[in-house]
Amino acid sequence: MSDREARVVDQVEKRLFVGGEWRDAASGAVFEVEDPSTGGVLCTVADAGGEDALAALEAAHRAQPSWARTAPRERGEILRRAYELLMERQEDLAVLMTLEMGKPLAEARGEIAYGAEFLRWFSEEAVRIEGGFATSPDGKSRFLIMRQAVGPCMLITPWNFPMAMGTRKIGPAIAAGCTMVLKPAHQTPLSALALAGILAEAGLPEGVLSVVPTTDPGAVTEPLLSDGRIRKLSFTGSTAVGRRLLEQSAGQVLRTSMELGGNAPFLVFDDADLDAAVDGAMLAKMRNIGEACTAANRIYAQSGIAEEFSRRLSERMGALRLGRGLDDGVDVGPLIDDKARQKVQHLVDDAVGRGATVLVGGGPGEGPGHFYRPTVLANVPFASELSTTEIFGPVAPVLTFETEEEAVTAANDTEFGLVGYLYTRDLNRALRVSENLETGMVGLNQGVVSNPAAPFGGVKQSGLGREGGRVGIEEFLETKYVGIGGLV
Repeated sequence: MSDREARVVDQVEKRLFVGGEWRDAASGAVFEVEDPSTGGVLCTVADAGGEDALAALEAAHRAQPSWARTAPRERGEILRRAYELLMERQEDLAVLMTLEMGKPLAEARGEIAYGAEFLRWFSEEAVRIEGGFATSPDGKSRFLIMRQAVGPCMLITPWNFPMAMGTRKIGPAIAAGCTMVLKPAHQTPLSALALAGILAEAGLPEGVLSVVPTTDPGAVTEPLLSDGRIRKLSFTGSTAVGRRLLEQSAGQVLRTSMELGGNAPFLVFDDADLDAAVDGAMLAKMRNIGEACTAANRIYAQSGIAEEFSRRLSERMGALRLGRGLDDGVDVGPLIDDKARQKVQHLVDDAVGRGATVLVGGGPGEGPGHFYRPTVLANVPFASELSTTEIFGPVAPVLTFETEEEAVTAANDTEFGLVGYLYTRDLNRALRVSENLETGMVGLNQGVVSNPAAPFGGVKQSGLGREGGRVGIEEFLETKYVGIGGLV
């Protein structure tokens, strides 16, 4: 590491953040955080266990009553100050994220800004929590509708967007008046620990947020989910893990929000602006090195333009520079670990074995680190594993279709339903296909849908609930009805 990189890592606390204090794990255990671009060790971080998780829950439970009574304006001001601190420290936080996750520095800067926007958005929503008042139909009573904090929450975030997935959950929880225990992914704990420090500096009271990194997720999550004091679980990660967490949440009938896997179709019709479609495909496919649940996983091009679209996409993908995210001019960083790289290679080999053609890329990068070259595959059979498996890497498979009906049927032929993309100049087709896609979000002539002001989430096995937008805070609020009699 350079002196600057070492300074950025050194200034982040490596201990657990519990009840407003930095502390070692009760067991004294630590784990190593790896730089995926070199395979080297960045630092060691405290490794939480069940005792630490219960201590964090006790702190959240103890702080919940007073935090829920805190004035909405005060909660909003804490979020606003945290937003400003994130933006002031954007550069150092971006370097930190690139070191532990691998994404190019420009993308890391973008994520800090994106993540900060959730704090700003929900700082404004904190003072807009509304109830209601009405007269009963028979006129004999009145209805008073209250909105109240759900209570202590368990938040579980993934490694691919280590800052934004934290703020997307923490922001509305703070605005609603909920306390939290956050378990970040063990691959990327530093961004979450840095965020905890910033929120404490912004004035968040002790116990409102605890952060417990761990290499044994079950040891942390299971005792919390079985303890009646947790009232809400918000999880972002794979569908397989989400299913298990839903089963564990059933015992206490917990409120749950699940942002799970994706298998996003990207439809390019023959009347599309091809330049715009290629631009959109690059964004939808290559954001975060392809390691995003919103990544274009299956690109369907209509037969009349499929060859030209594939050629242009291959030129753009082939021109991307692979390398360490902190180096100048790098467009594509490493995958998160070697297991991820092996999975991508298996999916490419399967498609090629079934008849797909490699137009560019098709193999790992050179040197240390978990690099995989940007890849475009043409003539991909519908039966290939790429069509049913979330790739999570820089591989763009192009499949061909003839009719709109065929494209929509293929797009919907998956258990997932997070996001779909389509490019067309035909307004009627745009609206028709948008309505018929079985997804929670649609990118119409645009390759990025994520926005703090919009509701993010999927249908089918891509999840439950929504994050962001005006509905994002609803996930952290309960509705109480008070019937008032004796007013006739």
